[in-house]
Amino acid sequence: MKKIIIINGPNLNLLGIRDPELYGNENFLDYLKKLKKKLPTNIEIAYYQSNSEGKIIDILHSVGFKSDGIILNAGAYTHTSIGISDAIKSISSPVIEVHISNIYSRESFRKKSFISSVCNGTIFGFGLKSYELGIMSFLL
Repeated sequence: MKKIIIINGPNLNLLGIRDPELYGNENFLDYLKKLKKKLPTNIEIAYYQSNSEGKIIDILHSVGFKSDGIILNAGAYTHTSIGISDAIKSISSPVIEVHISNIYSRESFRKKSFISSVCNGTIFGFGLKSYELGIMSFLL
């Protein structure tokens, strides 16, 4: 059984409500139910969301030595957090950075990621499908 955890950062608890023209109309928990049904039965998906940088670091420390893969959408912390970057560097589980929107077609400050260089890969711009693509990268 492959154990993969999805970690969402700030404001991603508001998916389906916040900026639907940018992020879509679907609540993440509804999407996650559909995603789990599509995946092979030998994959266990855990999910965690926090608006707190410290809690995201704590969960990375907690799962980062025993997960087969981590899908991380750090939200705005992508562009500000050396702490999350250092946490990723400190763990052994592979991490895929995902974003729902195309961060390079948005505000200039979103074009700088503090976590890309310490992740195994980055997927962005495919809407919620970015999460599925990240999970599939662990199955190759």
